[in-house]
Amino acid sequence: MGWWNHWSVLFKNDEGHNVTVNGDRYGAMITNFFSPELNNHDVQELWFQQDGATCHTARATIDLLKDTFGDRLISRFEPVNWPPRSCDLTPIDYFLWGYVKSLVYADKPQTVDHLEDNIRRVIADIRPQMLEKVIENWTSRLDYIRASRGSHMPEIIFKM
Repeated sequence: MGWWNHWSVLFKNDEGHNVTVNGDRYGAMITNFFSPELNNHDVQELWFQQDGATCHTARATIDLLKDTFGDRLISRFEPVNWPPRSCDLTPIDYFLWGYVKSLVYADKPQTVDHLEDNIRRVIADIRPQMLEKVIENWTSRLDYIRASRGSHMPEIIFKM
């Protein structure tokens, strides 16, 4: 069973303007939003997975995550090194972005605010049952990769 929580997928500064995520902003998100939310869960059984984006692998960021997850951290340069360019294995790549995109443009948003509202709504509406199917699919993908000794999955089409 997996657990996923979503926070604002849009980073904004104090004036409400969109900003690029850097190590400091990502660290602040971990400290101010992610860590407090974890207090509601048994983190001894949780693993944390992230890609190798520079903001994710900044030393201060990694130290924050290691304080909570120890060796249960899947990230670039860490105890479990997530394979680079592994869209076959990353639920955010093979599921979330396409799913969100398919719905946020349905009503043809004409402003950035409308688009942002749609993004927040679509992500907030993702039900636990759907995430359970994503995790089941992810497990199947991992099994396939293990059995094929790391090969890509071009001929495999997984259904949600």
